[in-house]
Amino acid sequence: MKKRNICFKIGWVIFMVGFLVTVSSCSKKKSRLDPMEQYPSETEVSTAVDQAQAGDAAQSLAEEELEAQRLQEQEAVRVKEEARMKFVNADVYFNFDDVTLTSNARMVLKQKVAWLRENSGASILIEGHCDERGTEEYNVALGQRRAQSVKMFLINTGISTSRLSTVSYGEERPVDFGNNESAWAKNRRAHFKIQN
Repeated sequence: MKKRNICFKIGWVIFMVGFLVTVSSCSKKKSRLDPMEQYPSETEVSTAVDQAQAGDAAQSLAEEELEAQRLQEQEAVRVKEEARMKFVNADVYFNFDDVTLTSNARMVLKQKVAWLRENSGASILIEGHCDERGTEEYNVALGQRRAQSVKMFLINTGISTSRLSTVSYGEERPVDFGNNESAWAKNRRAHFKIQN
């Protein structure tokens, strides 16, 4: 037992000596360093903070600019789509058994000419429609003459004939199924479809 106790004490002394050597060695290394070299100077800290803030501000500004650009692009797409729908939804109306363009029809067509000039790649189909009075054959021919009347107006304003095509549906596709003058007036029309 005494032998064991002596071994334990010797081991403990060796451990303590090793520990003290290690601690004194570390403290000597630390003391050799200049305390000013351990930490950045105030100027270096200030410069690093300024650079970080400038980077954050630049990133924030870039993100704001990208968001503003995205919103502008969305607005441009919305305006363009709105103009496209206005073009499609504005029909030209005719008097009974007539192909003559009224003053109102000419105003609508002038707006269509402006859109066609802004969208030079667009081709359109002009549909001629009639009310239900008259024979089917007569109304198909009348619808074609109405579509041709609109086409000639557009050509005379400088729109290329290659961008314009016509079709007549006669009385086949009414927008109002009523059997009165109000319904018939809505059905005597030229309607427009954008083909591309």
